[in-house]
Amino acid sequence: MIPGDRQVVVDSLGVGIATGAYGVSFGAVAAASGLDVWQACALSLLVFTGASQFAFVGVVAAGGAPLAGSLTALLLGSRNTFYGLALAPHLEVRGWRRLLTAQLIIDESTAMGLGQDDARRTRLAFRLTGVTIFVLWNLATLAGAAAGQALGDPRAYGLDAAVGAAFLGLLWPRLTAWPQRVVAVVGAGAAMGLVPWTPAGVPVILGGAAAVAAGLVLARRRAAVQP
Repeated sequence: MIPGDRQVVVDSLGVGIATGAYGVSFGAVAAASGLDVWQACALSLLVFTGASQFAFVGVVAAGGAPLAGSLTALLLGSRNTFYGLALAPHLEVRGWRRLLTAQLIIDESTAMGLGQDDARRTRLAFRLTGVTIFVLWNLATLAGAAAGQALGDPRAYGLDAAVGAAFLGLLWPRLTAWPQRVVAVVGAGAAMGLVPWTPAGVPVILGGAAAVAAGLVLARRRAAVQP
């Protein structure tokens, strides 16, 4: 192994194992929201973006239509497009390999990849982190969904509140700076304010749109004050 690569491998596996194991929570939450085991597994296999998956099951659990849940998931997952643009010059993939590579573009694999000091290590960190999380996330989803389904009625165990708690647990560690907190407060406030007046699922979509708008306004203001 080339000197320096060992630390990249260790870090990538560490992030991959820790994140992949969290798929158990998604599987259990999906089961508590009324999805069966195979529906939960299909979401992890095809969507493979934790925030989007939790948002989808959250809308469904609240009584929203699957279409509303899908739009919410799409809105949250749109950030991966920008990750792809940032990674493309470093990964240098062509043809059908782009489709496989695109499936691995998530927060953790992007952060690990772009955190390296050369293109070769970027590719190593990105692929190792992405593949590790993909495999473990899907296996963990299967285990969590099977266990959640075996429990029966989620309300008997208080699991009907697990969707919001799990999504908050996913979001909270990312709120490290005041602009992120402002965006989160705007989105949550808009969604909560719309709950009494709109059908289930719609507040999440409109709250997400409000959060995006707030983020754009803050970004423009920061750009304007910078020399």
